[in-house]
Amino acid sequence: MKSLLFNRNETGQKVTVKCADGEVSVYSKCAYCKHCQGVLVGKRVIPTPQKEKIADVRRGVASDEDLMNAAMMFNTLIRDGSAIICDDEKDSGFTSSYQY
Repeated sequence: MKSLLFNRNETGQKVTVKCADGEVSVYSKCAYCKHCQGVLVGKRVIPTPQKEKIADVRRGVASDEDLMNAAMMFNTLIRDGSAIICDDEKDSGFTSSYQY
């Protein structure tokens, strides 16, 4: 596992990290990447909330609304956090969480 520190723009609205694919948006890439395992908030690593919900949606025990709420929680974690925890040790870059 590796920590990818956030790079925030002047307004704090755009948050990026250096990935194998280059500088990528945390909100549009990491949020949907299979390698994203959590967000570093203070000294704690909070698991990405959408990972569990994606699995639940596939099993049919969660709704799309649950997945949307998990994505909103991820955005809150990014606002409060300082780094993404990534398990991409082979530097393969973005891999969609939604692939079967």
